[in-house]
Amino acid sequence: MELIQYDPKYRQSFIELNTAWIKNNFGFLEKEDLKTFQEIDEEIAKGSMIFFAVEKNDVLATCMTKQISEDTWEICKLATDERHQGKGAGSRIFEKCMEYAAAHNAKRLFILSSSTLKPALHIYQKYGFREIKLDDYTYVRGDIAFEYTVNS
Repeated sequence: MELIQYDPKYRQSFIELNTAWIKNNFGFLEKEDLKTFQEIDEEIAKGSMIFFAVEKNDVLATCMTKQISEDTWEICKLATDERHQGKGAGSRIFEKCMEYAAAHNAKRLFILSSSTLKPALHIYQKYGFREIKLDDYTYVRGDIAFEYTVNS
C-alpha cells in the first residue's frame, strides 16, 4: 500500500468513495458534501490536502485536511472502500492528514462526525482526539465533534 498526496487522477475516486460511504451510512448527501466535492481544486490551491491509500492503482481509502482558522485544521471526508476495510488504510491516511496539518502549523485538529460511525470513532480516539460539545454541528448527520491539541 502506498500513501500519496493529492493527484488529480484520483479526484473522482475521492468523490466516489465519499459519496458511497455517506449514502451507505446515511442515505443522502448534504449541501456541505456537494460543496466540498465541487471545491476540491480551490481547497488544494489554498493549502488543503487529500491523501490516498493506493494499491495497484486502486484507491483503498482517502481523507482530507483543511485549514479552518489561523491555527485550526479540520480532518474530514475519511472514507474507505468497503472491499478494503480492515487493511489499516483508513488509519494510515488519517495519520498522514494529522502529520500534514501539524507540519503546516496547526495547533488544533478538529473533526465533525456521527456517533453511529463506530469504526471512525475508534480511529479518532486511537489517535488521542477528545470529544467536545458544539452549538452547531453543520451537518444533519453530525452529532459529535472531536479535537486534538498538536504538540509542538
